[in-house]
Amino acid sequence: MSRSLTPVNRVGVDERAAALGRRSIKTTAKREGIRLATSMIDLTTLEGSDTPGKVRHLCAKAVCPDSSRPEIPSVAAVCVYPALVEVAAAALRGSGVAVASVATGFPAGQTSLKVKLDETREAVAAGAAEIDMVISRDAYLRGDDARVAGEIEAVKEACGAAHLKVIIETAELPTYAHVRHASELAIAAGADWIKTSTGKSTSGATPGVVLVMLETVRDHAHRTGEIVGVKAAGGVSNTKAALHQLVLVKETLGDEWLTPERFRIGASSLLNDLLMQYAKLDGGHYGRAEDFSKE
Repeated sequence: MSRSLTPVNRVGVDERAAALGRRSIKTTAKREGIRLATSMIDLTTLEGSDTPGKVRHLCAKAVCPDSSRPEIPSVAAVCVYPALVEVAAAALRGSGVAVASVATGFPAGQTSLKVKLDETREAVAAGAAEIDMVISRDAYLRGDDARVAGEIEAVKEACGAAHLKVIIETAELPTYAHVRHASELAIAAGADWIKTSTGKSTSGATPGVVLVMLETVRDHAHRTGEIVGVKAAGGVSNTKAALHQLVLVKETLGDEWLTPERFRIGASSLLNDLLMQYAKLDGGHYGRAEDFSKE
């Protein structure tokens, strides 16, 4: 099937994203940036070895990342597989930290629509307030936009009151024009958020990809007045990368977008690095990795 893609200047995007990453951030702003980045994290564990105990430990850390520094906020959400949503929901009840769940045959998306919808409904029933779905990349890469949009619409309906984040898996898309097109397709089909990656592919939230997605939601907001969030996931594993993401958001969409209601970072190891960097700013030396729990 034919589709028309809006051209995106890759060189221009990469140059702008890189230039924004070279901004120097002073100590006070860095401290504030680390706290802000922490509040935007979807703290994630998506391993076959995940256990209820591991998820409970992660939830405790999500609510109180560093008990010695109470000014560091809770993260935005904890993201787990559907089978562990009930455990996370019980651990997080009343904390203000949301439960997110991947669904729809994550990470490959190679299951039937019925299975995808059943999995979504089960996760929501168990307590998930947010669902991270994967698009059918095979259908998208074949040009079957109608199937991709139809599945998003059906999953959105199955979400009920839960918010839907749509993963476009940017590493598998050939160009930035496809990143923009897939983002627009997801938004038109009802995505509350667009998300870069499953975190299981070779690359994810590169600065260029995130900039293209931020510009897409900016243009959508200008055109319609509707707010669609962006979640950067895959490869944002240290403080420098996280602060780069915040600069991209600020310069593309303004300060009002620097909130976990509009921007998230999906990560498993980022939180520890943020806490170590904050400890360095506090005491003039890096915290030791062994001082911070691994989950």
